[in-house]
Amino acid sequence: MTTVNLVMAATVGVLYGTGFTLLLSRSLMRVLIGVVVLGHGTNLLLQLAGGPPGRPPILGVVPPEEFTDPLPQALALTAIVITFALTTFLLALGYRSYVLVGHDEVQDDVEDRRIARQKAPSAPLEDGNGEEPS
Repeated sequence: MTTVNLVMAATVGVLYGTGFTLLLSRSLMRVLIGVVVLGHGTNLLLQLAGGPPGRPPILGVVPPEEFTDPLPQALALTAIVITFALTTFLLALGYRSYVLVGHDEVQDDVEDRRIARQKAPSAPLEDGNGEEPS
């Protein structure tokens, strides 16, 4: 593995770590940024998996041994389209949440808190503001 590939592999790891960290937050905008960062990491990983650069895969111009593998490039284009679609969906979801609630913070569901209380009866049942519901 060359130094460039090692740096790219480390960059993929950093992008994946950052993306997953952002995905675990409660803000929809941070989740959106996490999805975008994961998409970039995936594209870089696919290009890294493609191997060293070679000649364009045009039959009859160069021997097949010198071809660049076109599959990782096709997969990267597909990943770009999927990331774009997911990004637009999350943008719409975050905007709608902001319009309805005034913020994009995802709070615990009442049913989730009820289930948590059944598992630990000593835990008080609270709403998102630290108060017991009436």
